[in-house]
Formats: sequence, structure tokens, C-alpha cells
Amino acid sequence: MEPGLKLKAVREKLGLRFREVEKASNFIAQRHRSPDFAIGLSRLADIENKGVVPNLHRLYSLCAIYRLDVKEVLGWYGIELDQIWRDAAHLAPSRTHLMSIEPSDKGSVSLPLMLDPGVDFSKTTFLSRAIRQWGKVPLSLLDSLDLDQHLYGFIGWTDYHMYPLVRPGALVQVDDSRDSIEEGGWSHEFERPIYFLELRDGYACTWCSLAGDQIILQPHPASGLAAKVLNKHDVTVIGQVVGVAMQLEVRETETIKKTRRVRSATALG
Repeated sequence: MEPGLKLKAVREKLGLRFREVEKASNFIAQRHRSPDFAIGLSRLADIENKGVVPNLHRLYSLCAIYRLDVKEVLGWYGIELDQIWRDAAHLAPSRTHLMSIEPSDKGSVSLPLMLDPGVDFSKTTFLSRAIRQWGKVPLSLLDSLDLDQHLYGFIGWTDYHMYPLVRPGALVQVDDSRDSIEEGGWSHEFERPIYFLELRDGYACTWCSLAGDQIILQPHPASGLAAKVLNKHDVTVIGQVVGVAMQLEVRETETIKKTRRVRSATALG
């Protein structure tokens, strides 16, 4: 049903005539000291029968008179307020700023409810494959993650291949449409593409380059780890890393401390 017809159905259900709606809107206009809230007879007819969209003030008046939720009526006109976080997340103002948008406590987003019990988070993991079950959780702020458009991976607590750009324990967002390794075109390390890869014995998140039928996995120089050369047939490029969420300090465990000592000894030796 068209929005105007929905408003008409509500008015008729309440037993209100055009004159009564006009009188009520005039009262609201006087109360707010603004004629913008007033709805004339011809305007109300156009809203109901000709698809005319009411302005903000008249929409407010109609919702007040008909006892309707403004958010619901905006939805009739194709404006879903729960989507405002998703839209805002795709825009990039040039200056750093505070967000004044209040997250809604309604709506739902997809979040993992069950993981594969065999997942070992000490190793880099392909989360999109490890998640056994997704479910809807009422937390609209996280809906900006676009879970239906990207894949996700977890960088193992002992994986220092891209340290310090991508630290152990980081959650990475992977665009699987970018599964071709780029050869050059960047000016510094922050522009060089990082790829999430599936290997025969697990997963890797690192820089890559091609050499004939071989693919070179190139760790960050600060990691102290050596490059690895593999046959292209043994590697599946899942996609390019397009987002990273990580702590600025790596969680220190005995395994990580041991790994750090090995890396330091390798770098010195």
C-alpha cells in the first residue's frame, strides 16, 4: 500500500474527517508558533490520493494526530533509520570529528553464534569458514560491518608475519572480489596490498608477489621472518585485506614471549 493510502486508512479507522485533521494541525501550528505544521484540506487530499510527500513539519503533525510512530511512518516512505549507521560508515569526511548519531537499540545484525570447536586461535584462522552458525543480534551499530559483503579472518596470537602493520590477535576484513595479486603500483608499505591466503596447512595473511609458477609470501621486514616461496597451485588467494581491527598492544602469553625471543634471535643471527 502506498504511504498516502496507509495514512488515509489510519485516519478513517480513527473516524477523523478532513476538517478535524485540519483543525488539529492548526492547533499544533499555534502551539509551536509556526504555520509549517498546519495541513490544509487540499494538501491532505494530495498526500492521501496523489502521493505527495508531506514535509517534516506536516509529517510530525500527522503522526501526532494519528498517534503514529514517526520512525514507522518514515519507513513507509522508504527511510529506514536503522540503516543510518551503515550509510554513515561508507562516507569519509576529510576531517576528524565526533559522531553525533545515536545508535538505535532496535533492529538486528548478523553475528556468529557458534564456532567450529576445532578452531585454534593461536594460528591465523579464516573466520568466515570457522563460523558454524550466524544469528540475528539486536545491535544495529555493528551492522556497518557489512557482514554479508565481506569475509573475515583472525590473525593468530603467534602470527607475526605482518607485524607491526597487522598485529597478532587482529580481526581483518577481506574483500574476496580482489583475489588477483597486484604487481606494483604503490609508493610505500601502507599502500601495498595485504592478502589473506589459504595454504595446504592453514592460512596466511601477508604481502605477496609472483614469480612464474611460484608465489612469494613476503612478511614485513620488522617481523624478522623469512619469505616463503610456494607453488601457485598450493595457494588460494581468498582476497585482499580491506579493514583491520586490532589492539595497539599485543597480549603477552608464554607462547608469544617464546615467539618474540625466536624472532629476535633470528634477526640478530
